[in-house]
Amino acid sequence: MKKLTFRQKYDAIGRKDSFYEGIFLTAVKTTGIFCRPSCRAKKPKPEIIVFYDTSQQALQNGFRPCKICNPMEKLGETPDYVKSIIKELQQNPYLRIKDYDLRQRSVEPSRIRRWFKKHHNITFHTYQRMLRINSAFNSIKKGETITNSAFDSGYESLSGFNQSYRAIFGASPTSANEKSVLNIIRFTTPIGPMFSCASIQGVCLLEFTDRRMLETEFKDLCKRLNAVIIPGDNPHLDQVQSEIEEYFSGKRKNFTVPLHAPGTEFQKSVWKILQDIPYGETRSYKQQAITLGNPKAIRAV
Repeated sequence: MKKLTFRQKYDAIGRKDSFYEGIFLTAVKTTGIFCRPSCRAKKPKPEIIVFYDTSQQALQNGFRPCKICNPMEKLGETPDYVKSIIKELQQNPYLRIKDYDLRQRSVEPSRIRRWFKKHHNITFHTYQRMLRINSAFNSIKKGETITNSAFDSGYESLSGFNQSYRAIFGASPTSANEKSVLNIIRFTTPIGPMFSCASIQGVCLLEFTDRRMLETEFKDLCKRLNAVIIPGDNPHLDQVQSEIEEYFSGKRKNFTVPLHAPGTEFQKSVWKILQDIPYGETRSYKQQAITLGNPKAIRAV
């Protein structure tokens, strides 16, 4: 990215723009603290701030990290207690963790409810229910009966199972073969938290969690693939997390994770040449259009 001017940085903190996470930090002379660009604190006057490229520079100049935005932590980092519970549920999706069980794990139920609502827009109990339904869906797909799948998933009645299934899939369990599932995961990267979705064929979405119109993007993806998005294990999601981590640590230059990208032939050709851009290089839209063999398609690419 081209070096930003003071005004550009100042405007960015006014918008609380997370796009600039990892690019600069704002230090406030009067309070002695430094913040990330997206900090919720009141925007300071320009004459009392100084910008730094790294937290180390800010610390060396006597500033301390803001307690509101925690600039020393990765943006959107999943707390250890949430990681532990998610891992436990992934290992046994039929497990039902109630408020009592959370307290036994020294976790306040309201705290984990707020985290899931903020980062996934669902409650913790809804997350658990989706995991159980996902396991039942896969079981039915493999030929197991609806009754066995329902009771194996921890449901005490077929009516309760059917109601939960219909709420998520919009159809009864008998139509399982007509729908597909896209598993979703939220994870942290050096440039911000992201969502990734994957089907059996490969990764079909990788997007920042704060992207505008994200819900519309989810709906469009589901429509194109005749699918529903629910949490669950998927080897492609494990692979994409691993490869992104390797990329940012300098250990990887090319990605090998399979992709499942529905689109027109033109869109697929555009995505293909995007993947062909060499490591460390950038190209303009015009250059991409020329590479595609259609110099006039600058806006389209």
